[in-house]
Amino acid sequence: MSVATGRGAAEATLLAFDYGEKRIGVALGNALTHSARALTVIQNRSRDYRFEAVGALLREWQPDLLVVGLPSHPDGTPHAMTQQAKRFGNQLNGRFNLPVVWVDERYSSVDAEARLRERGEGKNQLDAEAACVILQQYLDELSAPTP
Repeated sequence: MSVATGRGAAEATLLAFDYGEKRIGVALGNALTHSARALTVIQNRSRDYRFEAVGALLREWQPDLLVVGLPSHPDGTPHAMTQQAKRFGNQLNGRFNLPVVWVDERYSSVDAEARLRERGEGKNQLDAEAACVILQQYLDELSAPTP
């Protein structure tokens, strides 16, 4: 999977989202360095609030691609949040005219919690760290050799 952008795939800036009913974690990444970092947490108060906050981040970071975590049960079957995350990603694409890719986010929160605990940080950035896990997974898949 490649990132097609005006600046070229190697330089792509990416924003990733871990969608939740109460909070949306956001991470920032770069395809050139294959690095991701937790950025912020958006309170999911209302549709207007959510998209105003996302729009501000998009203006600031000018990403080439958006990555949205797609939750599912451990066996891979969808659940209620799967459809909500899919809808959120579709709305991002429709409102901001940016390409959106979905990444399987199973266990991202567990990984994020372990990372924060390892660094001795509190859980107030858990959702942003989960978005970072999702984005790093996408970046790792980009750099994986194709068989």
